[in-house]
Amino acid sequence: MTVKQGGTAVNAFEQGLLVGVLIGEGHFGGDGKQPQVTLRMHTRHQRLFETLLRLCPGSKLYGPYAHGGRQYFQWMARGQVLRETVLPLLDSLPLEELDEHVHERYQDMKTRYGL
Repeated sequence: MTVKQGGTAVNAFEQGLLVGVLIGEGHFGGDGKQPQVTLRMHTRHQRLFETLLRLCPGSKLYGPYAHGGRQYFQWMARGQVLRETVLPLLDSLPLEELDEHVHERYQDMKTRYGL
């Protein structure tokens, strides 16, 4: 099964990968002006970040950074890619049933930023 997300064909495995990574490691927030979903992980996960960039065209990868003995990349989805790719995917899932804490953080971000 293939679904269009933000103009990109994403198969069921890729959808599951994206959602799983965001549920497990993602941060749902913003900078006070605009909402964003952020993912920060060790540089050893560079291929995973490259996959996220492919699945979410318009998302950004920053780094690598070195801080406190840790080396990491930071991936961000905001603006059009957030609204057209990430939000529709997350909204289509039973997040509350999967992970109540993530559901609450996600809903809080949507409320704060009027999404």
